[in-house]
Amino acid sequence: MARPSEEFVLAWSSLFCDDGAPGWQAIDLPSAGPVEVQVGRCSPDNAEAVLFCFPTVSLPSSERLPEGKGFLVERADLTGHDGLRLALTRQAAGSTELFAAMACDVVGAIDDAAVDGASESKLLKVFVGRVRAWQQFMSRGAGPLSPEAELGLAGELYFMALFLDAGVSPESVLRSWIGPDDAPQDFLLGDGAIEVKATMSSSGFPVKIGSLEQLDDAMASTLFLAAVRFAGGEGGATLPEMVAEVERRLADEPGDIDLLRERLMVAGYSDAHAGQYSRRFKPKERRVLSVTEGFPRLTPGVVPAGVTRALYEINLDHAGKFLCNFDEVLSQLGATQ
Repeated sequence: MARPSEEFVLAWSSLFCDDGAPGWQAIDLPSAGPVEVQVGRCSPDNAEAVLFCFPTVSLPSSERLPEGKGFLVERADLTGHDGLRLALTRQAAGSTELFAAMACDVVGAIDDAAVDGASESKLLKVFVGRVRAWQQFMSRGAGPLSPEAELGLAGELYFMALFLDAGVSPESVLRSWIGPDDAPQDFLLGDGAIEVKATMSSSGFPVKIGSLEQLDDAMASTLFLAAVRFAGGEGGATLPEMVAEVERRLADEPGDIDLLRERLMVAGYSDAHAGQYSRRFKPKERRVLSVTEGFPRLTPGVVPAGVTRALYEINLDHAGKFLCNFDEVLSQLGATQ
């Protein structure tokens, strides 16, 4: 769980560091397990930072540390301190509010892993992994998701909850969720792949296909299209509520919740924007279809030479013969025991 932002903001406000000579001023915060945590400012830029000391582990000198729009990670040498000391520092172009949210989240992730008994080397991996997730989040613009991306993520979370309810292990579900990495399909699950689509259309069951590869079963020997039709208005759940519902299903495994949050960050979702997602999604109908010979689609093998990209729409009302039973699909993929 993220730490409260107040302790970071108050500490930064009490520090000032631009005496012209490179150096640090820092205030101790409660440690995250064996990892010492400090809030600091760096001279001569007076930049806000969070410093982490890993007492006994090390990084190769050639290791490239994460850097994104608005922040960087650098090695920090403080007199009288041993161990690996890393500073997460805001760059001048970075939003102070977003950087504070990032600091709270990264420290909170280390807190959770430490409570779970993670070793110091594991805590270092958690730190780097969480910062890299923020790096990918910021590379997408660091703003709220577009309405179309919000709908797409709602569909993926809806089916993620169904996978968990059907008995697919949480680790399998989370590790298989490759959509945030801009992979052709959203889930590489068991022995095949599942592409997820969502619509809010009240007429027909149209879904948008974003590339020639998305429904190409040459990319995955067993390929399914899972689609959900949402209705708006009362009775549905907002995107943050859908995230919380998946987290509830993962409550017994704190490490899985942290992995989910990392994947959400890569997908472009941050709790910092939760208040801006007010639209509600009420599931009205779901369909799972086998993408096999004769399915209505465009793929690299069926378009004329020279066509390299395509964005098109399918009305699933015209693909009824490809409908499958959801539980049988998971069994066929070998995703459930």
